[in-house]
Amino acid sequence: MSSALSRRTVLRRAAVAGLAAGPAAGLLAACADSGSEEGGDTKGTTSAANPLGVKEDAPVNVVIFNGGYGDKYATDVHEPLYKKAFPKAEVKHQSSQAISTLVQPLIAGGNAPEFVNNSGSQAMDVGALVADGQLQDLTELLDAPSVDDPSKKVRDTLIPGTVDTGTLNGKPYVLYYVSTVYGIWYSGKLFAEKGWQPARTWPEFLALCETIKKAGIAPYAYAGANAAYYQWNIILTSAAKIGGADVLKNIDNLEDGAWKTDAVKQAAEAWAEIGAKYNLQGAEGLKHTDVQLKQNQYQLAMYPSGDWLENEQKKDTPEGFKYQLTPVPAVTSSDKLPFTAVYSAAAEGYVVMARSKNPRGGLEYMRQMLSKAGAKGFTETVKAPTVVIGGADGITFTPGVQSSQDALKAAGKDVFNVLFDTWYKDLDKEVRTATNELMFGRIKADAFVERIQKKADEVKKDSSVTKFKR
Repeated sequence: MSSALSRRTVLRRAAVAGLAAGPAAGLLAACADSGSEEGGDTKGTTSAANPLGVKEDAPVNVVIFNGGYGDKYATDVHEPLYKKAFPKAEVKHQSSQAISTLVQPLIAGGNAPEFVNNSGSQAMDVGALVADGQLQDLTELLDAPSVDDPSKKVRDTLIPGTVDTGTLNGKPYVLYYVSTVYGIWYSGKLFAEKGWQPARTWPEFLALCETIKKAGIAPYAYAGANAAYYQWNIILTSAAKIGGADVLKNIDNLEDGAWKTDAVKQAAEAWAEIGAKYNLQGAEGLKHTDVQLKQNQYQLAMYPSGDWLENEQKKDTPEGFKYQLTPVPAVTSSDKLPFTAVYSAAAEGYVVMARSKNPRGGLEYMRQMLSKAGAKGFTETVKAPTVVIGGADGITFTPGVQSSQDALKAAGKDVFNVLFDTWYKDLDKEVRTATNELMFGRIKADAFVERIQKKADEVKKDSSVTKFKR
């Protein structure tokens, strides 16, 4: 994603890179002094057409992360849907690749926007926002009648698991809107021309990397400058395949020694070898778009990402390139999950700010997003499926997204994800830093897991950090 997790965040899309605890703490302190604790919550008359009681002429401020999905889906689809429902309301639009930089001063000054696409490498700390009461509980929205069928609640129109992904300590605060699949991406054209096949086992993967290297192409890379989470995602995917999905659940729950299990260590060792032998030269200093461009120029064969990649690169992708996703290869012959298992989740987070002047407008904007028209318009614009059931019916996907949907179907029940990166930003930052250290040869797997476990233990013991569990 552009400046992404993005398309991460998922996630979830999106995560905070380089946002230290100091600025976050400063935000919360400023909010406490801003006099904006109560927000506005202007309310209109409730009706069948207006079940949330939105004040019809109250403005709605919308902030969109201008990353892998751009912001055209908001300006051309979702905002017009809101305006159609409430023609007297002004919809104010802003977009940014640095969400925390734009939104945090607004919150601190008592001018929080109603609706925020909280994604990208500078997403806001969701855990801190929840702890400070900044995010609107989405229960009222989820229990409201859906736009398309008033006999159905909004929650009943969503793919199972969507609400759970955005729930923290029993309450839903984040809507993860995009159904996202993660894996290793390659050019179908390049592989076909060279006679290469995606690897299913680790020996096959090493042999493929060696073959690609001999052909004068960098076998593998990610952007060390801002997208280390792409790679820790891949490492943890390998760990889940080796030891089972509970490996990731234990990491999320800050279980003692969760990062020091054999599964995580084995995965780190395997990927450290890839970093040492087959990495693109200079990748640590490059941004994700720079590395992705090298793949479009056939200088790089394989790249880890989510399925926003194809849309993000559409302007630079040569004709016939044919993005394709392959699952992460099995590391051992005794992996608990099969090769077909994938990391997938509802991703790309959206929130309503509780202390904005019109939070009900933010909830209604989200309800319009979750209509079939909102979902279909999004998918037609960015070529990515949403979490709305039936929202992509009749749409023909691009080759890359189709390959990711095929991979998801082949995975069946063997699908997993993690949430620690959205819950604990200091831990997320440490994992990113340690991943660069590992993949660019400055530390070994033992030091990698020790370093991250130490940070996880610190977070667990810190009473000032709100804890979450799944």
